Amino acid sequence: MQASGPESDGNSRNAIEAEAARLLARLNADPTPEDEARICAWVEYSPAHAIAFARAEAAWDAAERLKSAAADITLPPIVNEANQRRLSRNIMVAAAVAVMLFIVAAIVTVRTFSGVDRYETAVGQMRDIALSDGTILHLNSDSEAEVRFTENGRRARILKGEASFDIAHDTARPFDVEARSAVIRAVGTAFNVRLRPSLVELTVTQGAVTVRSGGSAAQKVAAGNGAVIQPRRISLTQLGPKLIGQRTAWREQMVELDGETIEQAAGEFNRYRSAPILIGDQRVSSLRIGGRFRTTDSREFLSALQLSLPIRAVDGEDGSVMLLYRDEEQPVPNQEPGRSAS
Repeated sequence: MQASGPESDGNSRNAIEAEAARLLARLNADPTPEDEARICAWVEYSPAHAIAFARAEAAWDAAERLKSAAADITLPPIVNEANQRRLSRNIMVAAAVAVMLFIVAAIVTVRTFSGVDRYETAVGQMRDIALSDGTILHLNSDSEAEVRFTENGRRARILKGEASFDIAHDTARPFDVEARSAVIRAVGTAFNVRLRPSLVELTVTQGAVTVRSGGSAAQKVAAGNGAVIQPRRISLTQLGPKLIGQRTAWREQMVELDGETIEQAAGEFNRYRSAPILIGDQRVSSLRIGGRFRTTDSREFLSALQLSLPIRAVDGEDGSVMLLYRDEEQPVPNQEPGRSAS
C-alpha cells in the first residue's frame, strides 16, 4: 500500500529536490541540446519541479559566491611543522565555517520568495493584475507567477505559461523577472515572456531590458527585438511589427496566424481549450493557414479550416476535436466561416 500523509509528501518533495540538484549539476557540466531539452521539460512539468529547480539554482549561486570569496584569501607562508599543523587546524575550522555560511546563504536565498503573492489562471482564463508598485502583470491562459517586493528590489518568477509586464518606472528598485535560468531586468518598460518546452521566448515592446542566463554575460534587448533564451545561451532576434503583434495578440484574446502549419495552429488553440484539437491524419499536419481568431471561440477556427482546406473536424465525446483529411468526394461541412483564413 502506498504511504500517504505528511511523511510521504516529505519523501516526494525530497525526491524532487534531489532530482533538481542532479539536473542542475548536469546543466552546469557542458550539456548537450538534448540534455537541455530534457531538463527544461522536467522543470516545466509542474510548479513543484520549477520551485525545486529554482531552489537548487539559489544554493548553487550561493556556493559559487563562497568559492569566489575563498579564492581571494591569501594564506601566510608555512615556516615550520608547528605552523603547518596550526594552519591545518585553522583551515579545517575555516572550512567548517564556510559550510555553515553556505547553509545559511542557501537557506536565505531559498527563502527569498517566501511570503510572495502568487497569481495563476485556469485554462482559457486571462488576468490583468495591478501590483502594489503600479506595475501591471498580464497572465495568459494556464499560467502561474509569483511576485515579491522588498525595499531593495522587485522580483517576479514565472512558473508556468506566459506573462506580459508593464513595469512601473523606479530606478532605485529594478524589476527582475525570473524564467527558468533566465533573469530579465527592467526599470520601466514593457515585455512579454513565454515558457516554451526547451527555451524561454522574450519579446520587448517598449523601452529596453537586460537579460542573463546561467553564467552568460548580460545582454541588452531593446523594443522591437526579442531573445531566445536557453540555459547557457542567449540568441538575440530582431522582430518586425507583424511578428510582435502576433506574439502579443493574446492580450486582445486573439490568436494570430500567418502561414503556420495546422499542427502549430492547433497547438496554439489548445492553450485555451480544456479538451484538445488532435491531428488524426499526417496529411493534415503540414497544411498551412493564416488568419485572426478569437481565443474564446475555437469553433471559428475549425470552421475556417474546413471551408478553406481539405480538412474535416470530428467531435469527440470528451469535447476533443479530431482533424482528418477530407477526400475530394467528401462534401464541405455547412458551417459559418471564420474571421479570415488563407
